[in-house]
Amino acid sequence: MPRRTRFNEDDFQELVARAVESLPPEFLDSLENVDVVTAPEPTRRQRRENGLGPRDTLLGLYEGIPLTERVNYHQVLPDKITIFQQPIESLYRTEADIIAAVQETVRHEIAHHFGISDERLDEIMGEEAEEDNQDQNALSP
Repeated sequence: MPRRTRFNEDDFQELVARAVESLPPEFLDSLENVDVVTAPEPTRRQRRENGLGPRDTLLGLYEGIPLTERVNYHQVLPDKITIFQQPIESLYRTEADIIAAVQETVRHEIAHHFGISDERLDEIMGEEAEEDNQDQNALSP
């Protein structure tokens, strides 16, 4: 079994920054007034406000007002997306898996910024998985 990969704080922040920078330009251009940060793990307040129990895991968190709900949105503090290092590193062992999890978590939280719910994200992911299976079947003899 491969050794568990751990990143130092600066390297993990760099992973998150690269995940944000890899977003398509049309999404990057719409990320005004949003801070993307890292933290070791969710705070007690974040866990409580999101109804998480002691065994629940939170990889990332969007805190703010989604674009779809903004009215008279001027001179306000930035929305915040936090990517949590320890939960990601505890769930994923290899460097490649951690990088993929960071990228997926960043995309997931940014989707919330655009007003996409967890339920809709699950639907989208299910549709993408179904399309991937169809593509694989089309390639099979």
